[in-house]
Amino acid sequence: MEHKYSACIIGTGRIGFTLGFDKKREQPASHTMACLNNPHIRITCGCDRDSEALLNWKRFVDRHISQFSLNKKDKVKIFSDKQIDELFLSCNPDIVIIAVNEDSHLETALKVISKKPKLVVLEKPVALNSKEGMKIVKAAEKNKVPVLVNHERRFAEDYKLAKKYIKQIGAVQKINASLFSGMRLYDPKAEKSGGYSLLHDGTHLVDIVMYLLEALGDTKLKQPVITGLLKDEKEKKVIRGFTANYSTKQCPDISILMSGRSRYFGFEVDVIGTEGKICIGNGHAEFFKRQESKLYTGFYSLVEDSSVKVPKKTRYFANMIQNGVDFLDGKEELRSTLETGMNALKVLEDIKEKIK
Repeated sequence: MEHKYSACIIGTGRIGFTLGFDKKREQPASHTMACLNNPHIRITCGCDRDSEALLNWKRFVDRHISQFSLNKKDKVKIFSDKQIDELFLSCNPDIVIIAVNEDSHLETALKVISKKPKLVVLEKPVALNSKEGMKIVKAAEKNKVPVLVNHERRFAEDYKLAKKYIKQIGAVQKINASLFSGMRLYDPKAEKSGGYSLLHDGTHLVDIVMYLLEALGDTKLKQPVITGLLKDEKEKKVIRGFTANYSTKQCPDISILMSGRSRYFGFEVDVIGTEGKICIGNGHAEFFKRQESKLYTGFYSLVEDSSVKVPKKTRYFANMIQNGVDFLDGKEELRSTLETGMNALKVLEDIKEKIK
């Protein structure tokens, strides 16, 4: 199939490239692999401040192009992070993927957006803070450049199924969302780098809660009440645990728990309704419905809904890239936007102000 759109990847590190070699992850798991696997996209150039990483990326992409491209002589061009102008003069890509570290989002996004590509794919979170994020929003509006934010679970088949199933569990009574890791949740020393879990991983948890709430007509989380605040034993300004509690018009009880002292990585969301329940997280998705109880006469219990067929693959990264293609083709709207990304960022900032 003929390639429709040219693409440039800025940032050839983990999410940009090397996670595509993780044998335990569902693939594709990086922007490079997702683009290479999409028949409508051809990668034409790459950019990184790490010259060695960039050369390794080029060698791999060139080998792939020589095997699968319609034009066997195609070679990708590479540029340093200081050569954005040269990159656009030479390649003028339709799609630009920004997969740099959080502290470089603002500078890189503003440079790229000023060149007016057809689509920008921006790694989460939008920026280090909402002030920087609004600069990106204003630049995108001024230059009329659409931006897709990679909150990847919005594209995953299991979470899409969960959002649809919410309508079958009655009135939603409670949402429990949890993130467990060993990374510091907040460290004031990491403000300039964004290297703390509240921002780095918490953005996924907050965004997916807001994604599920969209099914109920709720789009905002405001005025958190913080409980269970836990500070590091040695560094009192470092936060290791908290729960942020919310109430919305459609769901009276929402809790977002984050732990930075766990010896494992966990990500899970439970949605409890009056007639059913959804339990979903990394590697699992269960759907329960109300049924006459086998345990108690005259009662109903929740049993797993055997009619729900959970997809074996979530296609989270593949669907994200395809959403960009379908948007450019005029077939659908972007499913994760600057607006939804900024909503998540503002929630994280509200929490940070309460816990620091």
